[in-house]
Amino acid sequence: MTKKIRVLLAKPGLDGHDRGIKVIASAFRDAGMEVIYSGLRQTPQMIVEAAIQEDVDAIGVSILSGAHMTLFPAILDEMKKRGADDILLFGGGIIPDDDKAELEKMGVARLFTPGAPTEEAVEFLRRKVVEKSSDEKIM
Repeated sequence: MTKKIRVLLAKPGLDGHDRGIKVIASAFRDAGMEVIYSGLRQTPQMIVEAAIQEDVDAIGVSILSGAHMTLFPAILDEMKKRGADDILLFGGGIIPDDDKAELEKMGVARLFTPGAPTEEAVEFLRRKVVEKSSDEKIM
């Protein structure tokens, strides 16, 4: 069976800068993935609810507001509460190296910072979803 990777992209909090997430959405779509973009000003609860309803393989979150140490843990907590902690959580934004390391220890699979090639994000997501779903052929 061939299955397309389904990814939910979201902008939590009050961050209104969405150009980067739209670029990533286009790159994922061009790579053959199904992309659901939930839009701006999403709460952690809204993001996790949408991910569950859309039956996604991964959630990608873009945070440029500086609230990454609040929002990523809140999303992870909501995922655990809702039994959705099998969904891969990754993200991007302006995140200092120390904070990246701490967030990855908490369970964020990967954090991309400005300048990271879109191909790097595409390959990362493909690799991680394939590792998780070894019984299905992934596109």
